[in-house]
Amino acid sequence: MTGHADDNAFDPHAGVAELRLATGDPDLVPQNGVLMEDLPLDRNQAILQAAKQVGAILKRKGHAFALAGSVAVYAHGGTQNLQHDVDFCFRPEDAEAVAVTLREAGLPVYAPPEDWLLKASCLGQQVDLIFELAHQPVTTELLERAQELSVDSVFMPVLSPTDLVHSLIAAFSEHHCDFGAVLPIARTLREKVDWGRVQRACGDEPMPDAFFYFLERLEVIEPRPKEEQR
Repeated sequence: MTGHADDNAFDPHAGVAELRLATGDPDLVPQNGVLMEDLPLDRNQAILQAAKQVGAILKRKGHAFALAGSVAVYAHGGTQNLQHDVDFCFRPEDAEAVAVTLREAGLPVYAPPEDWLLKASCLGQQVDLIFELAHQPVTTELLERAQELSVDSVFMPVLSPTDLVHSLIAAFSEHHCDFGAVLPIARTLREKVDWGRVQRACGDEPMPDAFFYFLERLEVIEPRPKEEQR
């Protein structure tokens, strides 16, 4: 979803790499007492359950965060066709506190080789804890633009449609350019997105620009004025 974080955005020696599974409070998350056969058989529902559990923990502890990724698209009215994990975003300076909160709830948390996120597991589902979106550190301003929405009956902050779509399109590069995965999202959220702001934020990057042309030809968005086309 993102590129590498700023070297100063998060100190890899702050302790999160050494996190281990804790016993946890069973009233927070039934992580250690749930048998696999008790989980929802439908993968989409399992991902939603994990998103609800982690979101509830973060809310209870007062962390500033926002739901991102395919579950955020679902919260904004998209279809329940979720991808392989749950995505939350938060500020780089909150990384250690978020990791401690989830560890105390009984969830394993670790730092992968990528330096722009942490990873956790809840109810058998992978949870990405992202502190860089669209090649930029997550900011207070971005989180303040999040909307409080119901995620399968649990309310939590969700990235605004404009920020959500920007995070996906800005991630396009020569090594990651899956237009087919983002096209349905753009179609679903097109009436809720400030496309001018997304285009200005992406600037002259060639892969995002190609995707905008693709959207224009498919009549998902209005064509840009000729003087703005490159």
